[in-house]
Amino acid sequence: MNTASVAQKSTTAQAAPLDPITVEVIRNKLEGIANEMEMTLLKSSFSPIVKEGLDASASLFTPDGTTLAQACAIPIHLATLIPAIAAILESYPVATMQEGDTYIINDPYCGGTHLPDIAIVAPVFHRGKVIALSGAMTHHGDVGGMTAGSVPTNATEIYQEGIRIPPLKLRIAGVYNDTLVKILRQNVRTPDAFMGDLNAEIAACNVGARRLSELADVYGAEYLARVFDDLLDRSETMTRQALTAMPEGTYRYVDYLDNDGIVLDERVRIEVAVTVRGGNIDFDFEGTSPQVKGPLNCVRSGTLAAVCYAVRALTDPHIPSNGGCFRPITLRLPPGSLVSPVNPAPVNARTATIKRIAGCILGALAPIMPGKVPAASAGELLVMAFGGHKATGEKFIIGETIAGGSGACADRDGVDVIETDATNCMNIPAEAIEMDAPIRVHRVALRGDSGGAGRFRGGLGIVREYEMLDDQISFSHRGERHFSAPLGVDGGSDGAMAHSVIVRADGREEVIPSKMVTWFSKGDRLIIETAGGGGYGKPLAREQAAIQADLDNGKISPDTAVGKYGFHSSPSSART
Repeated sequence: MNTASVAQKSTTAQAAPLDPITVEVIRNKLEGIANEMEMTLLKSSFSPIVKEGLDASASLFTPDGTTLAQACAIPIHLATLIPAIAAILESYPVATMQEGDTYIINDPYCGGTHLPDIAIVAPVFHRGKVIALSGAMTHHGDVGGMTAGSVPTNATEIYQEGIRIPPLKLRIAGVYNDTLVKILRQNVRTPDAFMGDLNAEIAACNVGARRLSELADVYGAEYLARVFDDLLDRSETMTRQALTAMPEGTYRYVDYLDNDGIVLDERVRIEVAVTVRGGNIDFDFEGTSPQVKGPLNCVRSGTLAAVCYAVRALTDPHIPSNGGCFRPITLRLPPGSLVSPVNPAPVNARTATIKRIAGCILGALAPIMPGKVPAASAGELLVMAFGGHKATGEKFIIGETIAGGSGACADRDGVDVIETDATNCMNIPAEAIEMDAPIRVHRVALRGDSGGAGRFRGGLGIVREYEMLDDQISFSHRGERHFSAPLGVDGGSDGAMAHSVIVRADGREEVIPSKMVTWFSKGDRLIIETAGGGGYGKPLAREQAAIQADLDNGKISPDTAVGKYGFHSSPSSART
């Protein structure tokens, strides 16, 4: 009798309409769980690039691998988790999963993105049934390969970039796969930090699983599944409505990467044709360069990440971010091209390509969205890796992710030194670098005159200067915008290009041609200057008060004020 009553209650609950208030409460709870996962991940990690640079992300997924809720984290990670989980589900169907299982993957050619980004996925059980999946992705400070930090800009095949992990079980029913753990530890330079970060990912997934199971205790797994479907359908509908409001047509844009890290004097073409029609949006990359010798190649998951980011950036920000937003998207990627390379092409520097793809998409649609799309951003995430030994003999690896300025908008200046276009990390504080490595940070400052002039000025880049305090420090520099400037809009000037130089202890200077792998000795210095964002509108239309404020704050020089803005301060307002 009790069993019959439960069955009848379940049938009735399934037939009852969803309460919109409850649906909204659950939606916010899901986002809260994802953000709690993210905080667990960041606070539990060992590597500076995660605990200081925040280079990690977390999401929840339905049992079929559809994004359910995302943390406020890194768009590249959040989107590239989608094919990573699809690859895991292909190898390990939900029906084969048991409580305590944990899965791992990083191989770009079977669902990953680049080798340092390792995905960890765990099933969420409720009363013996998988009701969801929790996932986390962390950029690990080192995964082996030919250079410390695993971002060699001179790699010519993926085997040089680090250890490749296909979809595997890291834990089986809560017990570590010791054989796999030993293999992983043996192939990285800092195994303790590596495992600390990996355990932080597991902890984040466990938090997501626990919280979501608790939510199912309150509302019932069947009701939650119906809510999940409703949330996905609602986001799809809202996204299609936003796309329908855009003028139909095909819009094109072309931009160039500096080089591929191997052939340093040859630019790399990215071309996209965006077609908006009938609530759908198609991205065709025909015309993009063939895959390159160096590691700027971007596998499908990375191209998808750029596309998903752009669609979310250009549609209503109030749309809940989940897999429904991405249903209107189709991709056309020429095989063997920069955006769909063939194994074993190197891919570790794909972030630069992803950012430029996102910028191309925004540029293509800017003409039909006047006032909404800003001028070009710096479009670079300067990734640097230092490696060597401390005086104690202990190995160190320090990664840096350094931003430039954002493009100005139609109604405001760009933001100084901020990550844009699908990335969302923080710089590594000077104190953290100096504590973990024999490196002294001499200078951290805004780069004056780097923002493009305009009615609204582009955001400024940054200047950072380092001194090496020991010999035999390996160094990788993965830059962009050294040879092509961020474009201004509507009469605005272009932002300044990036510039990096090594000053050797004997005074010799070496200009870094965007990409470089080298060694430092004691007394060598590194000075980097990131790009600024493009300006928006004619510089002569800029308000005099804004020009004076920029002068007072050292953001522009007197020569720029006069030469580009036609500014002449009154004696009372002149700087002393």
